[in-house]
Amino acid sequence: MMTLQEILEAVDELSVDEQTSLFNVLQLRLAKTTQSSSNGETFWAMTLRFRERIEREGIEFTDEDFADLRDRSPGREVEL
Repeated sequence: MMTLQEILEAVDELSVDEQTSLFNVLQLRLAKTTQSSSNGETFWAMTLRFRERIEREGIEFTDEDFADLRDRSPGREVEL
């Protein structure tokens, strides 16, 4: 199996036309992967579906659920 560095070096050895073809194939595969992972749903559609599920299952969030999540420390010391 080739390392990422070896793959990049091999791509550098390709002609511009071959690199363009490879780029186009990779774009198509990435688009298919992205589409199949979300079934073509947009972020907003997934958000609405999540909200519907939360309501259907009767899950409620209150301020107490998030009470101790914030780091209240002043942060790192800054020297001026």
